[in-house]
Amino acid sequence: MEKLAIDGGKPVFGTKTIRDYFPSWPIPYPETKEKLIEIYDSGKWGMCDKYEKMLMPEFAKYQGAKYSVWMCNGTTTLECALLALGIGPGDEVIVPDITWLATAEAPLYIGATPVIVDVDPETMCMDPAAFEAAITPRTKAVIPVHIYSALADMPKITAIAKKHNLFVVEDCAHAHGSRQKGIGVGSHGQIGSFSFQLSKLMTAGEGGCCVTNDEELFDKIFRLSHIGSSQLHPGTKPDSSLLCHQYRFTDFQAAIIYDQVQHAPEVFAKRNENLALFSKLLKGIPGLKLQKSSYEDDERGIYFFTMLLQPEELHDGITRLEVTKALAAEGFNNLFGGWGAPLHKMTLWNVPENKYIVKDNPVSEKLMTKQVLVGCHQMLLGSTEMVEMAVEALRKVMTAYAG
Repeated sequence: MEKLAIDGGKPVFGTKTIRDYFPSWPIPYPETKEKLIEIYDSGKWGMCDKYEKMLMPEFAKYQGAKYSVWMCNGTTTLECALLALGIGPGDEVIVPDITWLATAEAPLYIGATPVIVDVDPETMCMDPAAFEAAITPRTKAVIPVHIYSALADMPKITAIAKKHNLFVVEDCAHAHGSRQKGIGVGSHGQIGSFSFQLSKLMTAGEGGCCVTNDEELFDKIFRLSHIGSSQLHPGTKPDSSLLCHQYRFTDFQAAIIYDQVQHAPEVFAKRNENLALFSKLLKGIPGLKLQKSSYEDDERGIYFFTMLLQPEELHDGITRLEVTKALAAEGFNNLFGGWGAPLHKMTLWNVPENKYIVKDNPVSEKLMTKQVLVGCHQMLLGSTEMVEMAVEALRKVMTAYAG
């Protein structure tokens, strides 16, 4: 058996690391720089100007929706989506245990109660059965999250929501460009929410977007996020009947995202090509499984390259931390344990006044504390040589640690 680098052996990546093989991110398109200079010289930097007006129908079409509303980040989009649906104090909103804090914080911001439910052990997305079991007379909405490299089971979730007369707000922060059963994510329910924070599949440094097929919701979301102004009725006075916010996007951000939408097909094809190569080469390596999506034909954007450790296939006592340290020594220094803990184990929910919204979620707890290994999506834009070396590092370490 080949000696591990952590024990003094030769590293798979030699004197380099996997990060040396990553392309530039964000990808610097020359035409974007020209647009940014144009905007700067024009003096028209915001207030839903030229490029935001171009982006609104363009991104909506890309996701298979009719309308999009742009905001400063992906937390405000969740908040405005819930407000537009009339959700507020006394209402419950069901969220999955594995997600970024913002998914559960958005209901809190508007006075509603997030109810945290367990996830599927292979997709890490909301378990539809757990969702239905958590419904009470106070439940008004569900926020399924497409997480890492998987899409939530939207046909099942929307069927349950329809049965119980609930709203569906899709959290698509990890799923730009994804489709399930021929439908773009964000269009399965009433509203979809996207993030354009720096690490995301499309980014303007920050930014957020809601998509919808409902004209009335589009107008209400726009007014809620643009201090009452209406995009459908320009020139009219701001709506003073709504408690609105100023969450506007800038035209600089819009120009950046607009060009990324144009280049998205080629970028996403490269990610999926490399994911397919990883999947092929990982076969037979002990102790690892790739995160699955809900359906084999899901078309995925792939935010994080995600693997699940299988502790039962490893030597007793081998931990995720030991595996990541050994891989880092080989030069594969791009893997970490996701967010480290499921929502219900985070401090915000572990105070007495919040205990009633959390139940034990054994699947999410095992996944997040012992199994999940994720790497940023830039890894999937690298060369075939990089993928082959990454798999060789995984094979070397996991074979050494196999039980």
